[in-house]
Amino acid sequence: MTKKNSGSNIYGVYLSQGFDLKSDYGAVFAAEADDVLLSRPEDMETPERIRFALCWEPAPDAFDSYPALELVIAAGAGVDRLLAHPGLRPEMKVARIRDTQQAYQMAGFAAHEVLHYERKFDHLRANAKARLWTDVLGRSPGSVSVALLGHGTMGQAVVKSLTALGFTLRVASRSAPADPLPGVRYFSGDTAAAKAATGADYLINLLPLTKATEGVLNADLFARLAPGARLIQIGRGEHLVEDDLIAALDSGQIAAASLDVFRQEPLPADHPFWAHPNLRLTPHLASHTLPEELVRQVIACARALRDGETCDSIVDPARGY
Repeated sequence: MTKKNSGSNIYGVYLSQGFDLKSDYGAVFAAEADDVLLSRPEDMETPERIRFALCWEPAPDAFDSYPALELVIAAGAGVDRLLAHPGLRPEMKVARIRDTQQAYQMAGFAAHEVLHYERKFDHLRANAKARLWTDVLGRSPGSVSVALLGHGTMGQAVVKSLTALGFTLRVASRSAPADPLPGVRYFSGDTAAAKAATGADYLINLLPLTKATEGVLNADLFARLAPGARLIQIGRGEHLVEDDLIAALDSGQIAAASLDVFRQEPLPADHPFWAHPNLRLTPHLASHTLPEELVRQVIACARALRDGETCDSIVDPARGY
C-alpha cells in the first residue's frame, strides 16, 4: 500500500467524457495519500494549480482550462488516443499504467481463447445440449503454432502462459528480447510480424497502436497463416482491417476469431460482426487495471513531478508506448 507523504500537496484533476473516475478511484486516493489531491472539473476552484490529470477519453478541449498542466496519465495501458489528443501541448508528458496483474488477466484471456478452440468447447456444448456422449479429439499442444504480435509486459505474460501449456510460440516484437525463453522463436524488425505469422495456427495481437502498426491485421498477413487459422485480437481496434477479416472468415482462411477491441466502441448494433457465426465478441474486458495498483502508480508519478524527479511510467512519444 502507498504510504502517506509529508511533502507539499500536488493537485490533479479527473478528466473523462463518459466515466466518473472519482467514483471509481476517489476513495482509494483518499485512503492512500494526503498530499496527492484530485478533483472533478466542476469542483475545481483554482484550475491554475492543476499539474497532472488522470484521464480516460478526455474531451477535445479537456486540457484547455489548466495552464500549469504538465502530466496526463492514462487510466489504462493504452496511450495512443492521449498522444493524438488535439489539446496536448508540447510541455505536457503522457504516462500510462503498467500493471502486472493486468498482464496476468490478459494472459488468462488469451490462453482461454486458444483452449476454447483447441479443446472444441463449442462442439462439446452442442453435444451436451443434444445429450450426446461423444469423444471430440484435439491436437497435441506442441503441434500447434501460435504467433504473438507484441512482447511488452502483457505479451511476455501471454508467452509464458502458452508455453507452460505446451504450445509452440513465435513472437514478433520491435526489438529482440533481453531474456528470451527457451524453445520460443523471436522475430524483430520490420518483417517480424510476417515471419511470425507464416504457417501459424493462431495469431494473437497485443501490439501497441502506432502509425507503423495501424492496420497490421490485414489480408496480406492473414494469407500467411495456416489455412483455417484463428485470430485473437486483444490489442487495439485500429490494428484490424475489418473488411479483410470478414473476407478471410468467409473464404475459410481464418476459421474463427475472438475480438475484444474494436475501431468503434461500443460496437454499433448494426455492425456485421454481431451476426457473423464465426466470431466471438467481448466488450473490451480482456483485462482491467486494479484500482489499488492504478492509484499507487498515479501517486508515484504525481510525487515525482512535484519533487522534480522522473516518473517511470512516462511514454516515449516517438515509439508510442
